[in-house]
Amino acid sequence: MIEPSAPDGVERWLPFRSWWPFVAGVAAGLALRLAFSGKPGGAYQVMAASFVYLCPVVVGAVTVYVAERHRRRSWSYYFWAPALTNVLFVVGTMLVLIEGLICAVIVVPLFATIGGLAGLVMGAICRVTRWPNQALLSVGLLPFLLGAMETKLPLPARIGAIERTLLVDATPPEIWRGILNAEDIRPSELARAWIFRIGVPLPLAGLTRQTGEGPVRRVTMGKNVHFDEVIAESREPHFVRWVYRFHEDSFPPYALDEHVVVGGRYFDLIDTAYTLTPDGARTELKVRMRYRVSTQFNWYAEPVARVLLGNLAEANLEFYRGRSEK
Repeated sequence: MIEPSAPDGVERWLPFRSWWPFVAGVAAGLALRLAFSGKPGGAYQVMAASFVYLCPVVVGAVTVYVAERHRRRSWSYYFWAPALTNVLFVVGTMLVLIEGLICAVIVVPLFATIGGLAGLVMGAICRVTRWPNQALLSVGLLPFLLGAMETKLPLPARIGAIERTLLVDATPPEIWRGILNAEDIRPSELARAWIFRIGVPLPLAGLTRQTGEGPVRRVTMGKNVHFDEVIAESREPHFVRWVYRFHEDSFPPYALDEHVVVGGRYFDLIDTAYTLTPDGARTELKVRMRYRVSTQFNWYAEPVARVLLGNLAEANLEFYRGRSEK
């Protein structure tokens, strides 16, 4: 039986007099994350819907359950304590080197929200029913039951495209040269690109060379990342479109988390096109990027990809404008 007690004034703002509920919630999350360490496409892998949806539920439920074992908590506590515990859990996965920064930043808002809602449900169960133990056990087993069956479900693929436009005080030939051959890229030139702030290695150069299959732009980035941009269409100096070609060693294991690797099972860049249109003494520079997102939670992953790629496209345009106008 849980001994109810009226919350005091401090508790209304999420009391920290006892850290046991948070410790228990984080520990439950880390244990579940270690269990879901399977390879992409296999059982019990971290991109499974059974993990993404249910792990924050387990963390939130454990947090509220342990807190309620001590004394009755407020409704605001039921939401904010599990939400905070999920944030601490994600930070914990980084500290023990299970997750990288990019995945942590992307998933924190989702986990905190789901965890908070789960905490409200668990709080209601503790208040209204006499079965909090059974409820917690059921929630804890659910990810393992669904994680084994989820591999039979096909991954839905969503194709998207983003476009951005910028006016540049330079001629099309001047901009064209910068697009095809970008040397010695400095971090300050791409400072506004969020993806490089959250863990994606910074680009170092993008140089075009002639090959037997035609012109190919080789991109090199930090942490030994490299890949090809095969030019599929070109009308110099007004239009260029390339498709991406990744190699087995394009992304070393230490460069990116395997579940966010470009060209992998869950995310891919399809092509990028630049259009250069004269506009008086200036040039309208437009970029169009197409991408694929394949997860069981595309409703969340695709908008995140759109925002990040849209920001990257804007940063790229600013980069070419800065170099061309110099």
